[in-house]
Amino acid sequence: MSAVLLSLGYLFLFLLSIRKLRFFRAEGASVTMLSAFFLLKVIGGLALWWVYTYHYRDRGTADLYKYFDDSAVMFSALPDRPMDYVRMLLGVGNDSPYFTDHYYMHMNNWFRQYEGNLYNDSHTLIRLNAFLRLFSAGHMHVHTVMAAFISFIGLFALWKAFAPWFGGRERLLALLLFLPPSVLFWASGPVKESLLFFAVGLLLWQVFSMLQHGFRARGMVIIAGCGVLLFYLKFYVLMSMLPGLVALIWCAWRPGRTFFRFGLVLVLFLVAALNIHHLVPGFNMLEVLFWKHRDFIGLADLMNSGSYVAPPPLQPTADSFIRFAPYALYITFLGPLVHLSGGAAGLLAGMETVVFLLFIVLCLVWHRPWPLIGKAQVLFCLSFVLLLALVIGYTTPVMGAIVRYRTPLLPFALIGAALVTDPSRWPFIRNHRS
Repeated sequence: MSAVLLSLGYLFLFLLSIRKLRFFRAEGASVTMLSAFFLLKVIGGLALWWVYTYHYRDRGTADLYKYFDDSAVMFSALPDRPMDYVRMLLGVGNDSPYFTDHYYMHMNNWFRQYEGNLYNDSHTLIRLNAFLRLFSAGHMHVHTVMAAFISFIGLFALWKAFAPWFGGRERLLALLLFLPPSVLFWASGPVKESLLFFAVGLLLWQVFSMLQHGFRARGMVIIAGCGVLLFYLKFYVLMSMLPGLVALIWCAWRPGRTFFRFGLVLVLFLVAALNIHHLVPGFNMLEVLFWKHRDFIGLADLMNSGSYVAPPPLQPTADSFIRFAPYALYITFLGPLVHLSGGAAGLLAGMETVVFLLFIVLCLVWHRPWPLIGKAQVLFCLSFVLLLALVIGYTTPVMGAIVRYRTPLLPFALIGAALVTDPSRWPFIRNHRS
C-alpha cells in the first residue's frame, strides 16, 4: 500500500508541475494534452513492469530489475558510509580495490563479461536507480513514475525543438513523438531509453533554441551536460547524431548549399572515424563494431534466442562493412516485419513497422514543393536515422533487440517525413475541407 500511495503522490506532483512550470508552457501544447501524454507514459511504464515481472521472470537478466537490484548495493552505503555512496554515485575516487571488494563484487552487472574500449553504460543505470532511491523508499513503481516523467521531459523538449517547423501542425508532431508503440513501451520505465530521450531532447532543444535566439550560457551548460550523459549512456547514439548536428549548425549560420554541406560533413566524419585509431591507440572503429557484432552472436547462441537471424559474414575491413551496409539497413527497418517472431510482441513489432513505413511512403508521395521544405532539418533527421540504423544493423542480429535499439530513430524518421509532406494533399483532409 505504501508503494501505491507514494507512486500516486509523485504522479500528482508531476501533473501539477506540468500545469505550473514555465518549461511546459508553449503555444500549441495545452495542459490537458500534455497531462494525457504523461499519463500514457506512466501506463507504458507499468506495461514494461508487467512484462518483466510476469512474462520474463528471470530477474537477473531483466533490464528493469538488474540495475534496480544492483543499485540497492550502492544505496546500502548511505547510512553508515555516506561518502562511499556519493563517490560511487558521482564516479569520483571509486575505482579502487576497496570499492570493488565492498560493493561492486556484490553487484551482478557492474562488470561485463566482455569489457571493450567503450564505457560500460550499465554504470549509468545503476547510478540513476541509486539516486532515485533517495526519493522512492526502494519501491519499483515509484521508479517507474519518475522514469516516465524523465522521458516525458525529453520528448516534450524535442517537441519544443521541432515545433517552429511544424507551424499549425504541432499536434501532429506530438503524436509522432509520444505515440509510437516502441517509444511508449521502452522509453517509459527506469531503463536506458528513458534517460536517452531525456538527454537527446534537452540537447536538441537548446541547440535549436540558440540557433534561433542566439548564444545563452545556460543553454551551453545544458548541452554540455546532456552530451556527457549521452557519451556515458549510449556513445553510438551521440556519434550518429553529431555529423548531422554539425551540418545543421553550419547551414543555420551560413544558409545555402545545404546538400553539399551535409555531404561534406558526413564524408569528413567517416574519414575521421576510420582513422581515429591513429590518435587513440587501440580504438579502431571497425574493430569495435566487428567485435560487438561477434559478441552479440555469441550471446544470442548462449541464450538460445528465439528471434536470432543469422547475418552475412562480416570482417573488420572497410570493404566488408560497405558490402554489409545494405543488409544492415534492411534488417533494421524491415527485419521485424520480414522475420516476424511469434507471440504478441512480434506481432506488435510487425504492425508498428508496417504503419511506420506506410506513413513515410505517404509523406513522400504527398510531398510539398521542394523549395518550401526545410532541407537542413530533414537532412539532419535523415543522417541521424541512417547512421544509427547502420550501427544497429552492423551489431545486432536479434529481432527483439533491434526493435528496442531502433526506438530512438523512429521519432526522427517520422519527423523528417512529416517535414517533407504537404498536409493539404492528404485526401481525407481535402474531403473534410470540401
